[in-house]
Amino acid sequence: MPILHHVDFIELAGYGRAETGGQRQARFLKDLDEEIQGRHVLLVEDVVDTGLTLNYLCRSLALRAPASLAAVSLFDRPYRRVVEDLPLRYVGFTIPDEFFVGYGFDLDERYRNLPDLHVAQLN
Repeated sequence: MPILHHVDFIELAGYGRAETGGQRQARFLKDLDEEIQGRHVLLVEDVVDTGLTLNYLCRSLALRAPASLAAVSLFDRPYRRVVEDLPLRYVGFTIPDEFFVGYGFDLDERYRNLPDLHVAQLN
């Protein structure tokens, strides 16, 4: 990027349904190292499906008063969305309802190292 920028990482995990009385919720495993107040923030996602995780993340980060908050995703499945009004500004590809492996995407921690994407055959 030809502009001054900073890269930081967040890690989220979901609670199992039994732990939350039947509702799935996300929680932070790793938070940002830097403050975002007054800064322009662009979230980079791999896949946006239901939008629940991205919605949780956006609501959490909005409380920290960034100057702006937007998201980019390599893959999008808008037909699976249960949350509207996501700040998903940039999308690489809208993909079918199939499971992909390779290029960093895994199936049970396998196939992540493949140099390109493949549709996984789930049994």
